[in-house]
This record gives sequence, structure tokens and C-alpha cells, in this order.
Amino acid sequence: MTSPHPTHRPLHAVPPLDADPAASHAPDAPDTPDTGDVAPHPGCTEGRLLTDRRSLLRGAVLGGTSVMVGGASITYAGGAAAAGPVTPQPRPASSVIVVVSLRGAADGLSMVVPHADAAYYAGRPTTAVPRAALLAADAQFGLHPAMSPLMPLWQSGRLAAIHATGLPVANRSHFAAMEELEDAAPGSAERSGWLNRLVGANGDQATVEALAVGSGIPTLLAGPSTVMSFGELDRAELAGGDARDRRSPRRRALNALWGKGGSEMGAGVRTALTSLVDLAPAQQVRTGRRRGYTGGVGEALADVARVLKADIGVAAVTVDTGSWDMHVGMGTVASGWMVDNVTELASSVGAFFADLGPVAEKVTLVTVTEFGRRVQENGSRGTDHGWGSVMLVAGAGVKGGYYGRWPGLENSLDADVPVTTDYRDVLAEVVSARTGASTAAVFPGHQWTRTGFMTSAGAARSAA
Repeated sequence: MTSPHPTHRPLHAVPPLDADPAASHAPDAPDTPDTGDVAPHPGCTEGRLLTDRRSLLRGAVLGGTSVMVGGASITYAGGAAAAGPVTPQPRPASSVIVVVSLRGAADGLSMVVPHADAAYYAGRPTTAVPRAALLAADAQFGLHPAMSPLMPLWQSGRLAAIHATGLPVANRSHFAAMEELEDAAPGSAERSGWLNRLVGANGDQATVEALAVGSGIPTLLAGPSTVMSFGELDRAELAGGDARDRRSPRRRALNALWGKGGSEMGAGVRTALTSLVDLAPAQQVRTGRRRGYTGGVGEALADVARVLKADIGVAAVTVDTGSWDMHVGMGTVASGWMVDNVTELASSVGAFFADLGPVAEKVTLVTVTEFGRRVQENGSRGTDHGWGSVMLVAGAGVKGGYYGRWPGLENSLDADVPVTTDYRDVLAEVVSARTGASTAAVFPGHQWTRTGFMTSAGAARSAA
């Protein structure tokens, strides 16, 4: 996990972060433009704080015993690293789930347009996407034209859009909604994320099985299973030396200091060093960074592709992209904030699957966002916090098309898109189809309903 500054830092322990992000509830109103380099567009105060907080988390981690190793961070929760010399422990994964979080509350109505619903066009006189511009339109929906890089996935039946998805109860706080979304275990006193629970479901974890790229370790990967995080793959190295080089004096010194004994800190250091050894093959993989990868999400997905092509055992990945908090100046179908964000996302996801080659046969990508936007645009030609949005699922096991029960917008409560599909139903269907893990363990207390966008055949968690 990288510092906001370019210099490498020495290996050291990082204390757990126990701050409660749900404490802040900012008003749902436009705010002054942000002039910093984190969020290039204006948004509500809480939305910018969320983005800023995640940038600050590049210097911290959530839970466990955390070890910083140059440009990487490994959060170790016990039991993963035995005493003794550090040796490679890669184990190929048979299926991979990549979660792309659209931070700031993405407007699903702009991405997957309900063109047959007159209330959409009535509510958005300046920001609606014209029917004539839509891609892959059927009788009800069509894709934003900036999603054209995803058309190969759509045409091959490997892209699904599930509309009117979200939390079962509306929550307009960025912090609280994202925390609830990523924890996915309402009422639990334990702060753990659903993706961390999935990684731990088989009880036999590879060293580098869970990976967070680019934004620290989010809540959905917080928990008892070991997680690795880095901002840039090529900067994941031992500060002052190369952890992959067995002759490195620094590495030999760390092995001598921490290679024996049963302390939790020692186990964390051994796990960190082993993780970097396992990561070395990925750092040797080159990728086509200029073949469609765009912006920050493109850089992150390019690194993810390198890791997955190295086949070192990674089975769960998180990537963040934002901000999508468009209270002011969404723009039009021709130019502006929304088209820029959709272009970056679609170009990068399309490039990612093309880059993966045959490895794409085991990779499923899903997008999540904390909530959607209201149907009516506001006086600043933006949209305010709403409820339901859209989830995109692409790749292995997907049966392409539009899914979900459309509620209609004419009589929507509080000008929201009503949620008709619990977001956990979407995630649980992916987990069930691709991993065969117990959805009761991953999403405790939730009885999920199949939507039908995934093939029903399960998959083993790891190759033998």
C-alpha cells in the first residue's frame, strides 16, 4: 500500500484503524468545487471527504497485524505463516472475482438508460441520454454510448446489467451506505467485509489470495483473512532492497530477526516477505497499458491483469474508481463529467478482459456503488443522492443481457429509483456460481433470490 508521496518507507508495523466512518451524515446538497487533485469535480462535502479519506488510507490499513513493505502492505490475521525461511507458496486459483467500486454513488439511469420510461426524460431535460444515441437498446433499456468499449463483451453474451439494485433500505450517507454495502452483514458486531469472508471460506488460504489495488484496504476486505494491498505493482518491493532476491542483505537480516519464533509480528513479517516472493512473477509480466486502459481505474486494472496472468493464487480483487458524486454539472451525452467517467470505466474494463486472454475464462468482474441518484436533475444540472442504481457483471459464467424487475419512475418515492433487487442477491449469485462457497457464511442472515444472470454451475475455490 503506497504512501501519497513517492518515496519508499521502511518496513514497519501499522496499528489497526478503528474509526467509524458512519458517523458523518452530510446534507444532500451541492457544495463548492474542489480544487485539489483527489476529486476533480464538485460534489457534496461528505462525498469529497470519503474520497479524501480513502486517499489517506494509502498510509494505513484496517484490522489485523499490518506490515508495510516499501510500496505494499500485508494485513495478517494469524495462522498464515509458519516460522522458518521464506519460500514461495503460490497456488493457482480456479476462479477470480474482481469488485470495482464506483465511489460517490454512480447514476445508474445514465449508464443503463430506461428509454421506455417517459418519467426519465421528463425529469432530465438537459442531462438525459437521447434514445437515438443508445447502444444495445431493447424495448426497455439501452447502454450509454460511452460504453462502446464493452460491446465485445455484450455481443458475446458476457455482460449483464441488473437495474434497480441497492441496499434494502435507503441510506443517503456515503460513509454509512458504503460501510453497510461492503460489510453485508447487518446487525453483526464484527467489522468484516463479505469478500474477506469469501476468501476465508475454504480455510486454506494462499499467501496472496486477496488483493486491494490502488486505494488501501476497503471494508469489503477487512477481516480475519490475510490481504495484500499496493498502489502500483512495480512499487511493491522491500524498501532499501529487493525482497525477492534471496541474497539481499536486508532480506537476510529480516529473516534472521523474524524467521523464528511464534510472535504475531514475526508471522506478519514472514507473511509479508512471502507475499512479495509470490508476487515476483506478476512483476515480470508486461501488459498493453496503452491498449484502452484509461485513467486511474485503467492503471489499477492493468496491474490486476498482470497479477492474474501470473497465476499466483489471487482469487479476490478490489479496485476503486471515482468520484461519481455528480451534484453539479453532469454534462451531456457529448461531453462532461458523466461521459468522462463512463468512458474511463468502459474503456478500462474492455481493455482488461482483452488483456487477460485465456485467463478471462476464470475471471468475473462486478461493479458496486453505495446508492444511485434521484430521477430529477437539480438546478445545477446534476443529480442528488437517491436509492437504486445498476450493477454490471462481466466475464466468466455470465449470461448477458438486462436483468431485474423494473419498478417504473412515474410514482417513485422521494424521486428515487426504488430498489427491487437486493445488491446481496447479485453478489451471492456470483459467489454461488463461481466459487461454490457457502453464501450463508459470506452473507449471514440473508436469504438470497436468484436473478438468473449467471450460469448455475459452481466452481471449486482453488485448483488442487
